[in-house]
Amino acid sequence: MEEKKHILTYAGLQALEDELQDLKVNQRRMIAEKIKEAREQGDLSENAEYDAAKDEQRDIEARIEQIEKLLKNVEVVVEDEVDAEKINIGCKVEVRDMVYDEVLEFQIVGSTEANSLKGKISNESPVGRALLGHVIGETVIVETPVGEDQYKILNIQRNV
Repeated sequence: MEEKKHILTYAGLQALEDELQDLKVNQRRMIAEKIKEAREQGDLSENAEYDAAKDEQRDIEARIEQIEKLLKNVEVVVEDEVDAEKINIGCKVEVRDMVYDEVLEFQIVGSTEANSLKGKISNESPVGRALLGHVIGETVIVETPVGEDQYKILNIQRNV
C-alpha cells in the first residue's frame, strides 16, 4: 500500500526543516547535558531529574523520527504556479459566512500544516475541501458535522 503524500506549502516545509534542525542540533545537546547532570547526582533508581530527562529525550527522538518520515513522502505546493483565479492549496481566501454574516479569512494548507488558531485550514477539512476549485463571487455550501454552512467567496490570493 502506497503511503499518503503529505502536502505542504513552501513555508510549511521550511518550518519542519527548521524544527528538525533545532531538534537534532540544539535539543539533543541540551537533553544530553541534562542527563549528564542528573547522572552526576548519584543513584539513578530514585532520580526524578534523570527520569524526566530520559522521557524528554524519548519525546525528542520520536518527534525527529516523525518529521523525517513525513519529509520522505512530501509534496510541496509551488505557490507561484497556483492559479490565483481558483481556490487551491496555498491560497489565502476571504469569505463571508452567510449564516452568521461575518467575514472570515483562511489559508488552505495540507493537513500537516493545518492550525485553526492561525487561520490555516486543511484541504481535507469539510470547509477546505468544499472551497477548493471555486472562484470569487461563488457561494459554496459546506456540509459540516453540525449542519450546513454557506460561504460567499470574496477574495483569493496566492500566499507570497
